[in-house]
Amino acid sequence: MPEPDPSEPLIYLVAGEQSGDVLGARLMEAMRVLRPGLRFAGVGGPRMVEQGLRPIFPMQDLAVMGLLEVLPRIFHLRRRLRQATDDILTRRPDVLVTIDSPGFTLRLLRRLEGAGIRRVHYVAPQVWAWREHRVREFPGLWERLLCLLPFEPAFFAHRGLPAAFVGHPVLQSGADRGDAARFRQAHGLAMDATVLVLMPGSRRNEVPRLLPVFGATLALLASRIPGLVPVVPVASAVAEAVRIAAEAWPVQPVIVTELADKHDAYAAASAALTKSGTSTLELALAGVPMAVTYRVNPITAAIARRLIRVKHVAMVNLLVGHEAVPELLQQQCRPEILAETVERLLSDPAVALAQRVAFREVAARLAAPSGTPAEAAAREVLEVLAAQRR
Repeated sequence: MPEPDPSEPLIYLVAGEQSGDVLGARLMEAMRVLRPGLRFAGVGGPRMVEQGLRPIFPMQDLAVMGLLEVLPRIFHLRRRLRQATDDILTRRPDVLVTIDSPGFTLRLLRRLEGAGIRRVHYVAPQVWAWREHRVREFPGLWERLLCLLPFEPAFFAHRGLPAAFVGHPVLQSGADRGDAARFRQAHGLAMDATVLVLMPGSRRNEVPRLLPVFGATLALLASRIPGLVPVVPVASAVAEAVRIAAEAWPVQPVIVTELADKHDAYAAASAALTKSGTSTLELALAGVPMAVTYRVNPITAAIARRLIRVKHVAMVNLLVGHEAVPELLQQQCRPEILAETVERLLSDPAVALAQRVAFREVAARLAAPSGTPAEAAAREVLEVLAAQRR
């Protein structure tokens, strides 16, 4: 990639985890199409680096989730916050785009309030789900808020915070364009093998909580479903931890880390058992019947239960307004319950069909007002850039 012209506008982006890296990379690519010559700096992962970003520190330093899980790394995170703040104030970018990771990015935006730097926050904080009182902290944090979910702009507008719906990036993920035959051939699977996708997450601190449960669930399913093949799509950063944990599983899984391989696995899958999060939308787009499960520190869970304001945690269920997919959380995240639920998905065509009908509604609701979600987001950022230059 050629050296950027220092006279061109500088867009500073900050992403704190893998999903933000993907969002940031697509946004950078879409902005460059609309405005060639843009310069980029900030914090991001390998996808954003491919698009020309030069990170000031590793993005993985920010990928922590959970109220108690953050505590051991609090001082390190504070150092990174100071480093990012100082770098932004030194570079004086034309626009700052913070992407998700509210625990870090909202603190960064607050530190830059009054600095005269235009700010866009991409992925609205999910305060409609829990800790709604935090909305009072948002005025002054950004010039524009970009939402992924269609009901979010109305929520924020009602509280005096105009926001724009740009569509959900899962629609650009390619999750619905996998090749089942290619996956089976690449991994030596029989055409009649029953593929079960297991998704324990992408963060180092969440994967160990689900892997033992998944292993015990497989032990129950293996005797009931001949030819069952578990497939575990994971980020490269946690692949080795998954391999070590899976050595004790009764059926050795196929572990995939490449994006195309993951999408091929979706196409080959008969069902999935996944953590809550964006993975549910990927599976829905691919038409894979699923059950959603999650387990966190019991103290974290107890605090969260007092704060959560919505009936469902799975994004699929939130979008359709009812429990289209089972949610098996905390005490229900047990091998016997998970095994029974997965077996029902695999054996009852009516259950699977009902989910697929709901998935079509989900995809329709996530579409951008025009173009792709990345293009819609890019237009919003460039509008802020144009206003700043005026």
